[in-house]
Amino acid sequence: MSSKVKKNILKLKESSTLAINEKSKELIKSGKKIYRFGFGQSPFQIPEKVVDTLKLNAHKKEYLPIQGLPELREKISNHLFKNTGVRYSKENILITPGSKEAMLLMHVTFNGEILTPAPSWVSYEPQAQIGSNKVHWLETSRENNWFPTAIELEKKLKKIGKNKNIIFILNSPNNPSGAICKNLKELAQVAKKYKLIILSDEIYTDLSFDNRYKSISEFYPKATFISGGLSKWCGAGGWRLGFLAVPNESKQFMNSLKSLASESYSTVNTPTQFAAVEAYKGDYEQYKLKVRSILNSVGNYVYNNLKSNKVIINPPQGAFYLMPEFKNKKFKTSSKLCEVILNETGVAMLPGSDFGFKPDKMLTRLSYTDFDGTQFFKNVKDYKTISDEMVRKYAPNVVEGTTKLSNWAKNL
Repeated sequence: MSSKVKKNILKLKESSTLAINEKSKELIKSGKKIYRFGFGQSPFQIPEKVVDTLKLNAHKKEYLPIQGLPELREKISNHLFKNTGVRYSKENILITPGSKEAMLLMHVTFNGEILTPAPSWVSYEPQAQIGSNKVHWLETSRENNWFPTAIELEKKLKKIGKNKNIIFILNSPNNPSGAICKNLKELAQVAKKYKLIILSDEIYTDLSFDNRYKSISEFYPKATFISGGLSKWCGAGGWRLGFLAVPNESKQFMNSLKSLASESYSTVNTPTQFAAVEAYKGDYEQYKLKVRSILNSVGNYVYNNLKSNKVIINPPQGAFYLMPEFKNKKFKTSSKLCEVILNETGVAMLPGSDFGFKPDKMLTRLSYTDFDGTQFFKNVKDYKTISDEMVRKYAPNVVEGTTKLSNWAKNL
């Protein structure tokens, strides 16, 4: 039967982030204590007013425009202008069922090649394969905060060769490292020089712990596409509401995306779009400040209690990820390392090889969201002072899992 499946689809496997979530649930059901450090999902409750707006609009069943509710697109346009200074017109914003779908549509529409740093989110390469676009990896280093330097980017582009259509994917704060890109301007200059298209995945940018929203579009608006949505900052992953903002100069690309959307999902569900209007027009800065502060505090707890001469790790900068590196001579692959850690400690993580690193690099992605975000959020009165004591009280699974992982690493 395999001959009836396209070769590029046969190469695909189930997304590792979703697979680890399901495996963790199965192990928990079987009675095993599991620390769910593998799946990156916001633990926080969606703002109450946004939920109320969804309820108020639950009766609406009419199809909305393919491109999305005009008022929602206007609010996203304003949101991006406020944060980046770049005006993406509402005519050039497409509402999608999650930002993942936005990026998939872009890969399917695009005719060219993809350049993505290692580490990168697990779905960039498979989506490029679905779109039949060749992928080039640009390996980064801890010393450069897990982002390429301008020199490294230019060197890689020269190696790829001239006269090629290339999308360069940038994700900051980054999944899996949790790092923030500090050299956006320099990267933008190289991108301009080589006429790259940039896909700026800004799903986590509202979760930057320095409380600053920085986008490469500020330096290269002419060719920067932005994807984003409600999944991370708003805690609404299961609502599947994302967007793609297309440069105003790329009208043909936008028209093709709309056509593709019309032949696949038709339109994003109606009640959620109305609720998203409230999410993007309302004032949720205090909500975001508290969410960022809790995540930063939990991340720093993990960082301070895991770093050692056996575990190399950078401090958290954004999102809800850390990328520890284990010094060892026992394991040949990061995949085997994660398997043994799960079996011996109950800590579920993902191997660095899922994010573009060579299998023999002992890197893992650790998501520190295994706690009741609703309870933690409710009990934080002053977001500027969240103590380790509060972390221990409201994020006990994270604390216990970190201790088990730290003790296990001591024997490497």
